[in-house]
Amino acid sequence: MHVVGKALPRVDIRGKVTGEAKYTADLEPAGILHGKVVHSTIANGVVTGFDLEKALAVPGVVKIVTCFDVPDHPFPTAGHPWSVETRHQDIRDRKLLNQRVRYYGDDIAAVVAETELAAEKAARLVKVQYEEYQPIVTTEAAMREGATPLHPELRKDNVIVHSHMTMGPSDFTFEEGRKQAEEQYGADNIAVVDRVYHTPRVSHCHLELPTSWAYVETNGKITVVTSTQIPHIVRRCTAQALGVPVGQVRIIKPYIGGGFGNKQDTLYEPLNAYLSLSVGGRAVRLEISREETIVSTRTRHAIDGHCRGIVTRDGRILARQLEAYANNGAYASHGHAICANCGNVFKDLYRDEMGAEIDCWTVYTSSPTAGAMRGYGIPQSIWMAECLTDDLAYAIGADPCQFRLDNCMQAGFVDPANGITFHSYGLKKCIEAGRKHIGWDEKWENYRHQTGSVRRGVGMAIFCYKTGVHPISLETASVRMVLNQDGSIQLCMGATEIGQGADTVFTQMAAETTGITPDRIYAVSTQDTDITPFDTGAYASRQTYVSGMACKKCAEELRAKILAYAVRMLNQDGIQMEQTIYAGQVKQAVQKLQQSIGLRDGEPVSADMLDIVDNKIVVSGGEPVLFDVAEVATTAFYSLDDSRHLTAEVTNQCKDNSFASGCCFVEIEIDLPLGLVTVKDIINVHDSGTIINPQTARGQVQGGMSMGLGYGLSEELLIDEKTGRVRNDNLLDYKIPTAMDTPDLHVEFIELDDPTGPYGNKSLGEPPAIPVAPAIRNAILNATGVAMDTAPMTAQRLIAAFRQHGLI
Repeated sequence: MHVVGKALPRVDIRGKVTGEAKYTADLEPAGILHGKVVHSTIANGVVTGFDLEKALAVPGVVKIVTCFDVPDHPFPTAGHPWSVETRHQDIRDRKLLNQRVRYYGDDIAAVVAETELAAEKAARLVKVQYEEYQPIVTTEAAMREGATPLHPELRKDNVIVHSHMTMGPSDFTFEEGRKQAEEQYGADNIAVVDRVYHTPRVSHCHLELPTSWAYVETNGKITVVTSTQIPHIVRRCTAQALGVPVGQVRIIKPYIGGGFGNKQDTLYEPLNAYLSLSVGGRAVRLEISREETIVSTRTRHAIDGHCRGIVTRDGRILARQLEAYANNGAYASHGHAICANCGNVFKDLYRDEMGAEIDCWTVYTSSPTAGAMRGYGIPQSIWMAECLTDDLAYAIGADPCQFRLDNCMQAGFVDPANGITFHSYGLKKCIEAGRKHIGWDEKWENYRHQTGSVRRGVGMAIFCYKTGVHPISLETASVRMVLNQDGSIQLCMGATEIGQGADTVFTQMAAETTGITPDRIYAVSTQDTDITPFDTGAYASRQTYVSGMACKKCAEELRAKILAYAVRMLNQDGIQMEQTIYAGQVKQAVQKLQQSIGLRDGEPVSADMLDIVDNKIVVSGGEPVLFDVAEVATTAFYSLDDSRHLTAEVTNQCKDNSFASGCCFVEIEIDLPLGLVTVKDIINVHDSGTIINPQTARGQVQGGMSMGLGYGLSEELLIDEKTGRVRNDNLLDYKIPTAMDTPDLHVEFIELDDPTGPYGNKSLGEPPAIPVAPAIRNAILNATGVAMDTAPMTAQRLIAAFRQHGLI
C-alpha cells in the first residue's frame, strides 16, 4: 500500500466541522460546581492575611480555600519527562496557591460555588492583606547586585541557570578570535558587527481556553478531564502537587482546541483536583478566562541577545558571539531549556571558521511566567542569528542569499555537543527554491536603490530545527493496536491530537504498514491515563518521528500476528477449518497458492508466502487475493479450537535525532510615513523529510507562517515596569493577525527521505513559525537601509527608526 504521502482527509474532519466533536467543556456533568481563582493585585510581596466575610456571604458559595490551606508540596509544571537522574528533573518551585507573591496575577486563593456567577462575585469580594516589595520586571533589574531573590529557598539570586557553550575549540573566545582575525587578515580586510537584538514576550492565543473539571471516583481515584498536550505528565505533576501516589490520579484528554506549547505545562489541573477534594469529591469546573490565560498561564520568553560577528571582505564568517538573557518570569516552568536551545541553534546555523561563543542566562523576574511555545526558543534564536547575518552581509556589500549559501551548515553536519546529525540535507535546495519563487536575483539588487515614501523590499531567513529531544532528554512512546472482529483495527496512541492532524498521520502510518485501509483504522483521539499507553505528549515536533516509530513497530507486530494466524488457517494447524463458515474460502485459497507459487500437496504454507493488501490476505507480490482479513479476525476471535485475540503493544525508546531545515522568502511594500508594512508575497520552503500527508502539512506551515507574521509585526505583551501589571491582557489590545492582515501563504517542500524517520519523515510542526519575522525585517532593510533590532516592528518603532535615519 502507498498511503503515506497521500493528501487524505483528516480523520476527525466531520466531527470538527459539524460540531459533534466533544471538547472538555462539552463533557461536563449536570450539577457541576464552579471554581474561580483569586489573583494577586501586586507583583512582588507576601500575603499576610485574608478577609473572607463578604465573599462567604455570597449565595451559592460552597468553599473558599487560600494559600494558607493548601498542602505544602512544591512541584514542577514543565512538560518534560520525569527522570531517575536528579539533574534531569525540573525545578519544583510551584505550590497550588502561593503566599509568596511573585507576579501581578499570582494564584493566592480560590472560590468554589454552585454557579459561575457566584464564584466570580465572591472572588472579587475576597480582601487580601499584603507586605509589598518593589517589582522586578526586567532581567537587568533581576540580575542587579542586591536585587531581592524571588525564590530564596532555591537560589541566592535570580539567575536560574547560566550556561556557556562554544563551537570549535572548547576554549574559544570571541575576543581572541577578533585579535587573531586582525592579525591574520588585517583590520581592513574584515568587518565586525556588534548589535543588540530584542524579542518580545507573546501569548499563544489558542482558541480553546485552558479548561478542566475534576471529581473523585468512588474508589478514591482523583480524575481530571482537561485540555492538555501532556496527559501522562500532568498525571505525575498532579500527584506530586497533592502528595498522593501517581496511580491515584487519572487524567482524561478529549478533543483539544489548540495549545501551541502553553498546554505543554501543567496549568490548573492540580488546583482543580484539590478543589474537588476540598468539597468532598464533587465535580468542580475550572475554566480560565482569556485575560487569565494571557497573564497567568505561560508566555513565550522575551530574550535579548547581544550579538557580534566577524566576516572577511570576501564573505566568509569567521566568528560569532551571542549573550542571551531570557526573561523567565515568576516561576521556572521549563527553566533554562528554552534559552539553552536558543543558544544551541545560534551556534549550529553557520560555519564559523574560527568558532562561536555563546552565553545564556535564564532569569526569574516578577512578571508572567514564560514556558514552551511553538519553536521552543528558536524563533528568538533565528531572529538574532538572521538579523546578524544580514547585517554582516550588508557590512561587506554581499548578496545576503548567496552569503547564506556560502556559509550555512553543510550536509552531514553533526553537533559536537550532542551528536544530533543532519542525516538528510535539503537546506540549499530550499534556499534555491525560495530564491526562484520570490525573484530574488533581480529584485534584491533593484530594491536597494529606491527613493520615495513607498518602497518594496525582499528579505529571507533560514533555520534548522531538531526532531524531538534525544539525547538531551528521554524520548519514549507506546502504541496499542487491536484487531476487531470485522478485520478493522483499533489504534490507541499515547500521543496527543491537539489540532495538528496527528490522528490522521498515525492512521496513515498504521495503514501503510498493516495493509488495512485507512477507513478501517479507528484512531482513539481521547487519551485516558488509566487505559492509554504511555507517551510524553505533543511537543518538540516529536510525534510523527518518535511516536510514529512506535506506531510502525506496533503495526509490524500486529501484521505479523495476522499473517501467522492466516497461516494456521491455511495449514489447519490446530484449527478444524472444514467445520467453519470459511471452509470454502480456505480451500480455494490453498488451491490459488498451489496455482500461483507451485505449492505442493501437503507442503505447509509459511508467512513469507503471504501479504496483506487493501484488507485482503494475498500471495506475496500482490496477487492473487486469497481471502479477507475479516475472515482471519472472526476465526481468531471465535474458533472453538484456537481462539486468539490479536493485539500488539509496543514501546519505542528513540535514541536518534535529525535536523529539519528550511527558509522563508518575503516581498514587502512599506509606506514610510505611516510605518505600514504590507506583505505582498511570502513563501516557506521546508526540508522535513518525507511528508506523510501533504494537505495537513501545508496547513501546519500556513498556520505557523501566520504566527510568524504576528511575531514580526504586531504581537507583544506589554508590562508596566512600575507595577508589574500586564497592560494588554485581552484580544482587543493584544494584536494578532486577522484574515485582513494575512496574504496568500505559499508553501513548498523539498522531500528527501530521512534514514532515521519511521517513514523518512522528520520535524515539521514547529519550524513554520520560526523564519518569518526575520525575513520581514531583512526585507525592510533591503527597502530602506534601516536595520531594525527589535520585534515586533510596529508602526511606532518603524516611524521612529525612519526619522532617526532621515527618511521621513
